[in-house]
Amino acid sequence: MELFALEEILPLLVAAAAIAIPALASYHIIDSKDDVRAAIGWAGLVWLVPFIGTILYLLFGINRIRRKAARVRRHRGSNQPEQEHEGQGEAASGGGPPLQALFPEAGEAMKAQAEMMGRITGLPLTPGNDIRFLDGGDEAYPSMLKAINDATQSVALATFIFDYDRAGKQFVEALKAAVERGVEVRVLIDGVGELYHFPSSWRMLRRAGVPVQRFNRSIMPWRMAYLNLRNHRKILVADGRIGFTGGMNLRQGNFRDARPGNAIRDMHFRLEGPVVGHLMEVFAIDWSFAASENLEGEAWFPRDLDDHGPGNNPGSAVARGVPDGPDEDLNKISWAILSGLGMARRSIKIVTPYFLPDKIIVAALSHAALRGVRVDIILPARSNLKIVDWASRAQYAQVLEQGCHIHHLPPPFDHTKLLLVDDIWLLFGSSNWDPRSLRLNFEFNVECYDRALAGALAANISRRIAAAKQVTLAEVRSKHPFRRARDGVAWLFSPYL
Repeated sequence: MELFALEEILPLLVAAAAIAIPALASYHIIDSKDDVRAAIGWAGLVWLVPFIGTILYLLFGINRIRRKAARVRRHRGSNQPEQEHEGQGEAASGGGPPLQALFPEAGEAMKAQAEMMGRITGLPLTPGNDIRFLDGGDEAYPSMLKAINDATQSVALATFIFDYDRAGKQFVEALKAAVERGVEVRVLIDGVGELYHFPSSWRMLRRAGVPVQRFNRSIMPWRMAYLNLRNHRKILVADGRIGFTGGMNLRQGNFRDARPGNAIRDMHFRLEGPVVGHLMEVFAIDWSFAASENLEGEAWFPRDLDDHGPGNNPGSAVARGVPDGPDEDLNKISWAILSGLGMARRSIKIVTPYFLPDKIIVAALSHAALRGVRVDIILPARSNLKIVDWASRAQYAQVLEQGCHIHHLPPPFDHTKLLLVDDIWLLFGSSNWDPRSLRLNFEFNVECYDRALAGALAANISRRIAAAKQVTLAEVRSKHPFRRARDGVAWLFSPYL
């Protein structure tokens, strides 16, 4: 009799769940999504296939994470703690002197951009930095390893991919040696990026006695909602004074001699000066979230880092860190890109491995080209992800029609991420021009005002353009119907690529 009753009531319970579960998911979608297209897409999915759709939403649709890490405070050349950057005036623009005092060449548009970025990031512009670009693993890895080997106080390293291969083994050995000589070392590897190579460097670092944590690495059901949120940052800081950031992971494919003629092109940056404190602050917050340990004190945050007295400035670059992620830092790099495109008066040069801009960025690029700015977009002819290439090409016509120029670099694959405006202002770091970087990943970029560095990078980009094939609007419009359909279908998945 009880079995019969259960058989009677079970369909009713399933039907009730098929209504209640999508209703709860829809409430969360409406309450948390700020993009109407994403909200409509997810709501449709959870109602059309209630149980599977809700599971997919839990895994891939919850794009915000709440981190318990307290805001890192450090001294800025005094015994006063960092400002909270609230309110009006200097604090609202990130604190510190205005751009014109630090970089007299700046025009009105750049001054407005600097003030806006100060309000967005809550971080001050820092003068007196020495910033150098390192072309490929053959230049970047020896410089990074030297910084680790020379460190006497601390080493902080965060990376998305850390392969245990020829390159990774060198870093594991250098980090192990640093620990053995008494240096405080902390290593953070993304929980998904860790899986790119077996055996994992995470396991080897643990065996070597190096303090290491994985970011968002868990198979627990209550953590699976964050599966889609990755730490894509690449940060190395030695003794709190010398920093490295950019787009380069730790893997042997970046060595030219390891893959003659086919090494991954990439660019990293070595930084020295007060902006290194911004790299360290971001790492410390990520580390606190992953390891529940607060990094404080002189070893990590030297008190004299912001001392701009005579002889204490390592360089002339004015720079600021731009952290971004699916938490309180959401959209900061998107705003930096839009602001940079808006202030351009002569030229915009973009180098990125993946080009899937949203409609707002497409409009900003088109607007710049229509007002007479030369817009050059340099992309790999073939990236390492075919579906991203197809989706990207579905958008080419939108920018070509307005006068932008797209250049396809022949192999090897170019992983460089760089935005250069008017050969003065540049934005570099870990973020790509795609929805995953701009909305889902934790990223770190640096905005910089430095005519000498920008000029050197402009020359580097010019050499790329000279070696590239320009894509024409006629070529895009005459594409075979099958390829147009393929690219269009791939573009439909662009929010998730």
